[in-house]
Amino acid sequence: MASPWKCLCMLLLHLQPSSCLHLPAADSFVSPVDGGRLSALMEDDALHHIWSSSVLPRKLLQMSGAAAPLSPLKIFSNGEPCVLFQARKLSLRYEKHKQLDLTERAFSSQKPVDVSRSVCRQDKATLVMAFGDVEGLRDLSIRLQLSNTFYESSGQWWFSVDSVLLIYNSSEEALFNASDVYAPASSSYRCPHVSSLQRYSGLLLPSTDHARRWSITFIDFQIQAFNVSSGRFSPASDCTTILTPAILMGLISSLILLLVLAYALHMVIHLKHIEHDDNHKADMYFPQSTEQLEHCCDENTTEKNAI
Repeated sequence: MASPWKCLCMLLLHLQPSSCLHLPAADSFVSPVDGGRLSALMEDDALHHIWSSSVLPRKLLQMSGAAAPLSPLKIFSNGEPCVLFQARKLSLRYEKHKQLDLTERAFSSQKPVDVSRSVCRQDKATLVMAFGDVEGLRDLSIRLQLSNTFYESSGQWWFSVDSVLLIYNSSEEALFNASDVYAPASSSYRCPHVSSLQRYSGLLLPSTDHARRWSITFIDFQIQAFNVSSGRFSPASDCTTILTPAILMGLISSLILLLVLAYALHMVIHLKHIEHDDNHKADMYFPQSTEQLEHCCDENTTEKNAI
């Protein structure tokens, strides 16, 4: 009966012949004395192949320096998480300058951004991400101002992102007012793009001329505040990105064209109906009433007597 190692090696030989055993050529002679030695070689090579295919790739992955998964930022209040925030990408751009990617600086689990200046209260919260000096910008920081409001119409609390503030060079600021970035306090808010760029629906609106020189974009934006349980995001309330301004204008234009087409079709049908009625008016006979006939006869008699 063949050894299990021999069967395994033969299977590997069919799958990856180049990486398995280097057996002697078919026309070479192997003596019975070397049979045990060949079997040992087969077992050693099989073990080496299995170890190489399982252990080495893991070592190579560890040596390749693959980026660790990004983790959400957590703001604590009285030992409990108050704000959770994450994004797949965070980028800034000043006018036509090179885009500045702050993703790794903001969400890296190995070296997280400084959030010690963040504040969290019952109805207000400020998430402060202090990046320090970044490519010519001194003391760069991003502040997200959040609020928690109870609405009687819905009977529940809603949190919202009110503004995003860029502070750099110690005193220069660029303020963006947030539009429609809100969700029930029992849920998290998630949106593919929260940006000041119009092609991404422009949920961040520049409040000053100086802010218009900047563009800020969050990709796969997700945040939750004031009602965080177990340090995890609650089920998300997605932003409504279906009716973007471009799509809305397209729908309005299509509706106007449809109304114009319907009116034109109605007028064509109406004109054909009028033309059809005019063609049949000459063949129509309107009988006169008895009074009209007597009056006509009296007029004819009077004319004859006059003659």
